[in-house]
Amino acid sequence: MRAGNSGLRNQVDHLLDAFEQQRERLAEVSRQLEDVRVQVDSSDHAVGATVDANGLLTELRLSAAALRGGPEKLASTIVDTVRAAAEQARRQHKSLTAPIAAELDDLGDLPDVVSEAPSLRDIRAHFRDEGSAAIE
Repeated sequence: MRAGNSGLRNQVDHLLDAFEQQRERLAEVSRQLEDVRVQVDSSDHAVGATVDANGLLTELRLSAAALRGGPEKLASTIVDTVRAAAEQARRQHKSLTAPIAAELDDLGDLPDVVSEAPSLRDIRAHFRDEGSAAIE
């Protein structure tokens, strides 16, 4: 019985150590994502847009020339420019999170060892859902 408990404890300790290492990496990736800003200018440089890692608009720049094209052209140029910036942000977000997401997929889960334990996979899924929901 003691040997079984020791083996179980070792498995849980290994999972918790691996989870702690990933938690630290997740915190670092989160800090990196906070710093991401993507700037895109329209092809005529009349409109510029800056978005964060989630593709949310943080700054919009309009030149005097942008205002001369009429409201429909201006609206279309703004939408296209923001959309291009958001797509670049999505790719940057994915490049930062993909390596750690793959590592997280390789981690075991506590219910694999102890059936009543909370699921680390649920935590990982929540992290992924939050990141992708802001972009979509």
